[in-house]
Amino acid sequence: MADCIFCKIVAGEIPADKVWEDDHVLAFRDIQPIAPTHVLVIPKVHVESFADVDEIRAPFLASLARAVREVAAAEGVDTTGYRLLANTGPDAGQEVMHLHVHLLGGRPLGPMLSMRGSGR
Repeated sequence: MADCIFCKIVAGEIPADKVWEDDHVLAFRDIQPIAPTHVLVIPKVHVESFADVDEIRAPFLASLARAVREVAAAEGVDTTGYRLLANTGPDAGQEVMHLHVHLLGGRPLGPMLSMRGSGR
């Protein structure tokens, strides 16, 4: 997509601090990290979110899993633990409409969500 910032990063039009890449996936450091390790892992093809992954677009999924494993090891969080976060849609807080997984680690991250205000 012409106006997608992640597509522009894949195309080399916008610089990024790349940490891993193969034919299907690119991983790069988040420019506003919220943890010592904060890497975004994205498919090189434009897929808006996990809701749009189908059999035709799915070949990147194995590369995405491999990237997560290898980046976690390279960052030294593979044994201490890390969190994967993928927002899908506006209620989840997805800001860039290109599927991406945040790999977070390097410190204790605490609970995923507060139970207060959860509707329970």
